[in-house]
Amino acid sequence: MNAISESGNNYTFNERYINRELSILDFHLRVLEQAVNPAHPLLERLVFLLIFSRNMDEFFEIRVAGLMEQLALGNESHTPDGLTPKEVLAKISVTAHAAIERQYRILNEEILPNLRKEDICFLKRNELTPEQLAWLKKYFQEQVIPVLTPISLDPAHPFPRLVNKSLNFIITLEGKDAFGRNIDLAVVPAPRSLPRVVRLPDELTGGKDHHVMLSAIIHEHVSDLFPGMTATGCYQFRVTRNADLALNEDVEDLAKALKGELSSRRFGRGVRLEVTENCPKHIYDYLLDEFDLDENDLYKVDGPVNLARLTSDFNKPHLRYAAFTPVIPRALRKTESIFAAMKRQDILLHHPFESFSPVISLLREAARDPKVLAIKQTLYRSGPNSEIVQVLAEAARNGKEVTAVIELRARFDEESNIAVANVLQEAGAVVVYGIVGYKTHAKMIMIVRRENNKLIRYVHLGTGNYHAGNARIYTDYGLLTTDRDLCEDVHRVFQELTGMGKTVKLKKLLHAPFTLHQQLKIFIDNEIANAKAGKAARIIVKVNALTEKQLIDKLYEASQAGVQIDLIIRSICCLRPQLPGLSDNIRVRSIVGRFLEHTRVYYFENGGEPRIYCSSADWMDRNLFNRVEACFPIEDPVLKKRIYQQGLLNYLEDNQQAWVLQPDGQWLQVQAAEGEKIHLAQQVLIEYFS
Repeated sequence: MNAISESGNNYTFNERYINRELSILDFHLRVLEQAVNPAHPLLERLVFLLIFSRNMDEFFEIRVAGLMEQLALGNESHTPDGLTPKEVLAKISVTAHAAIERQYRILNEEILPNLRKEDICFLKRNELTPEQLAWLKKYFQEQVIPVLTPISLDPAHPFPRLVNKSLNFIITLEGKDAFGRNIDLAVVPAPRSLPRVVRLPDELTGGKDHHVMLSAIIHEHVSDLFPGMTATGCYQFRVTRNADLALNEDVEDLAKALKGELSSRRFGRGVRLEVTENCPKHIYDYLLDEFDLDENDLYKVDGPVNLARLTSDFNKPHLRYAAFTPVIPRALRKTESIFAAMKRQDILLHHPFESFSPVISLLREAARDPKVLAIKQTLYRSGPNSEIVQVLAEAARNGKEVTAVIELRARFDEESNIAVANVLQEAGAVVVYGIVGYKTHAKMIMIVRRENNKLIRYVHLGTGNYHAGNARIYTDYGLLTTDRDLCEDVHRVFQELTGMGKTVKLKKLLHAPFTLHQQLKIFIDNEIANAKAGKAARIIVKVNALTEKQLIDKLYEASQAGVQIDLIIRSICCLRPQLPGLSDNIRVRSIVGRFLEHTRVYYFENGGEPRIYCSSADWMDRNLFNRVEACFPIEDPVLKKRIYQQGLLNYLEDNQQAWVLQPDGQWLQVQAAEGEKIHLAQQVLIEYFS
């Protein structure tokens, strides 16, 4: 029997579901709005503006590129929301053009004028003094011109292959070159080794933070690159390319195949062209033709085309967030051994409010402890110079059996992960690349230690990556445990990842692509049954994204049964809340603040005996069906209460950095009512742990 009510069935596809690509674009718009939020210090608002640029770069490199590829292949199929790739691209174009125009308006009308009031200036050429111009001319001759390569455009010099997202200049010329040729166009790529922002010496600015953009320096001296000729125009441009990697599942050596694909990423098909506003039509038409793009793919900007690199080290602490120091959990403060502390109790880590250092300390202690026999760990995003990788290498050199399951295909970290694999292999560790066709996204460490002639396992499970830098800016949970069943489950998953056996049955851990999706549906069904029986029924889910159609439909079914549902979704949400007869009891909010929300927590009321799980998995098709994910229960009553109050209710009470999804797909920022106490979830946690 179909549990969806008659009124629920009356909704069309695009009324029931929000398009995934448009939803992630909406998230980027919420990030952009932080650049005008006075609650953030000025330099942090600039950071949000730059984050928006990086987000949009990746959006075009992956999401738009994928849609354009579908269009080129003649794909006219409909997504669950009822839109074709062509229709989605048209909607993206309208929204993205308006957003990028707003971004530059914020930069020029708010950020830069307010920075200037603080004596942080990005000077234009007409603002420079004769002394500053002389210094920049010398800088250009000594530091810039030796690494520039002007390329004339003529029959012997076709249009060059330009690297993805690189800053380039197209120059219009008059006169003859050294060989007597009439050259009217040239391209000058700006090497990535050159800083995009140049700070003027203190003696020329009175010690003020005055800077000049590299683009302005090149523009000022561009004629020096073409002796005997006259540069009549100089225009910045930048092409964004398809950066997704396509790997054959039948490859014999994943690392070798990836290395081959990485070089092609820099020169994928063009998907977006950015030019400055003063670029003439005949010039950008020429560039569009070269990159096989049309005017819908053209973005004219009022400022530097490479905003993502508009950064410098400004010594202005009052324009930054107040510093805070992540704390060490009380259970670990007065112990000589992390192993001893873990045997006493489960320990919850809540980053970045609590330090990531206990995870590194656990590995370091294991690397040097003669009782430790083996260490196994998954690595999704890390770096060859990270402390964790160095400690694992040390453990291998110390004779421990170190096994690292490295996911080489973590997007945009592939090259770094190959380097990590090389470091660990050279140290003597066993390195495996997981399962072809399934990304290994689970976050697990298992340490095997001999104690009184018995082998004892110590485990860390997390919602985020083993990346100390991310742990300072992402919110994540980690659990340190010696629970026998959980440790046995982690052991079995590692066997699954490194061996070729059949699917194993686990006692407590839920894992994708095997049991997680089905068990989530069972948990929701249980809430539906409780609601129908008149019992308390509630679901709270905090994830980065919700796109999987079966779970969305199951949540709709639960809403109609009377289950109260709160979804805290950082970015993509394809579910439409508050639709009469379909999702009346579902509320969706998103928190955008100082830290990137990254915890994944699932709460089910369970008739008064709540279930709480933390997980590496979002509620997306790829996480549930095409990745290896770990979802672990929080069973200690104190830790359950803490996650419920701090990680869920705290975020549901935020009335400053929260956005609420409307039935029509629009996001509205929550405003505190008059006289209502201001509640910022992240700040509450900073103050609590401080």
